[in-house]
Amino acid sequence: MSDRPKKTDLMTEAERDAYHAEKMRKKKEARTRMLATKTEERGLLIVHTGKGKGKSTAAFGMVFRAIGHGFKVGVVQFVKGAWGTGERDILEKFQDLVTIRAMGEGFTWDTQDRQRDLAAAAAAWKQAKEMIGDPSYKMVMLDELNICLRYDYLPLDEVVEVLRNKPRDTHVIVTGRNAKDELIEIADLVTEMTEIKHPFRAGVKAQAGIEF
Repeated sequence: MSDRPKKTDLMTEAERDAYHAEKMRKKKEARTRMLATKTEERGLLIVHTGKGKGKSTAAFGMVFRAIGHGFKVGVVQFVKGAWGTGERDILEKFQDLVTIRAMGEGFTWDTQDRQRDLAAAAAAWKQAKEMIGDPSYKMVMLDELNICLRYDYLPLDEVVEVLRNKPRDTHVIVTGRNAKDELIEIADLVTEMTEIKHPFRAGVKAQAGIEF
């Protein structure tokens, strides 16, 4: 590591202020030029995946943001239907803008019944297709769809085809670990949540307001 002082270390406070102002002015000009080239507006296919916590949480954040703009939103929960969650309780207060369908029955180790899981996934996917095809919905969230695709509860080719050909102005958000490569390929925005540290490993159970 170099011991040479940084340029700003040799400046007076007034010089630092002037240096900072000039640097930020140039950054703003560069950003303005960049933003001027971004003219397209359309619905996005968004995927939240990875082993870290926060995939559904981030997706629900966008749902709440959409509601704030007065957009109609549809939510289909492929796995978490058997659980009571804070976000569901809140969203049900906005029934004029939100349709939420909790259609899962828990993770596969909860049901221990593959045929039951298949039936639940098929019913949830049918609901999802109806919402995606309904032009009144500006955003559709498919919570934990990736789990169903991972266990081959739904035909991957069909899911990819429907999502690839979604209405142009509709945003679709897909959450869950282990997103399929085919889904990542057609997505516009993909975020992978990486776990650095989790309280569960220290013996802390799932808690209201944090996990549900």
